[in-house]
This record gives sequence, structure tokens and C-alpha cells, in this order.
Amino acid sequence: MTPPMTEPALTPLETRRRRLIYRANHRGTYENDLLIGGYVRRHIASMTESQMDALETVMEMSDADLADWLTGRRPIPQAVDSPMLQAIRAFALAPENR
Repeated sequence: MTPPMTEPALTPLETRRRRLIYRANHRGTYENDLLIGGYVRRHIASMTESQMDALETVMEMSDADLADWLTGRRPIPQAVDSPMLQAIRAFALAPENR
């Protein structure tokens, strides 16, 4: 009898990336799942630790506000504006990502 195959253990960075992908795709609103999840799926492999920190900060914001800001319905307030939020918005508004 052969022993069951096991997957190699994930590194802490791989585990963090998988958790971020899951969180980005299970926000609670379908619109944000598409907007944020699409960005994260496309960019997570190349994100640095500091970019992932910034992403986590964005994902702590309310779904209603994020949906308005990312779709351009409302401008992003200066108090919460960040390069990460701008990058996700640019991705969301790009015609090829719709």
C-alpha cells in the first residue's frame, strides 16, 4: 500500500497570498468581489509585503464606499487615498477589465 500523497507545506508568504485572494473574492458584495478580486488575482504574485499591507488596509474599508470610489461614482477622499486604492480603481475602470 502506498502512503497518501501530501502537498508540500506552504510558506508564510504563499499562505498570506492565498488568504488575500480569498478575502478579495468574498467581500460580501458581488460588485466588489469583481473589482477587488480581479485586481488581486492579476497582481498578487508580484506584490511585495508592503503592497500586501496596503491591500489589507484597502480591504478594511466599507464595501459601499469602495464600490463608489472604484467605479468612479464618487471621488476618493484625500484622507483615505493611497497608491493601492488608485491602482485598484485604475484596474476597475480600464475597458479591458470590464
